[in-house]
Amino acid sequence: MPAPEPNSKPRLAAGCRWAEANGAERMLMFPEGALRLQGTGREILERCNGQRSLQEIVDELRAQYKTGESERIEQEVSKFLESLQQKRIVDF
Repeated sequence: MPAPEPNSKPRLAAGCRWAEANGAERMLMFPEGALRLQGTGREILERCNGQRSLQEIVDELRAQYKTGESERIEQEVSKFLESLQQKRIVDF
């Protein structure tokens, strides 16, 4: 699968959804299992609604984490979403 492009609009793949666990914790449910995401991973995936482009997601995270390295943020977001795409959790 090709790496996501800056104008790609990531979204949860078919069969994947957010669910509440234990009344407070959100988990990502998918056909093969579930993921409990925390921190930055959760912030990235919550932005993947099919409306925002990869570049918009990166820009939002750059604004939120102003002390972070700009290039590294872009690389890590792209790498994270590419790994979720390979697991068929995210589509572009």
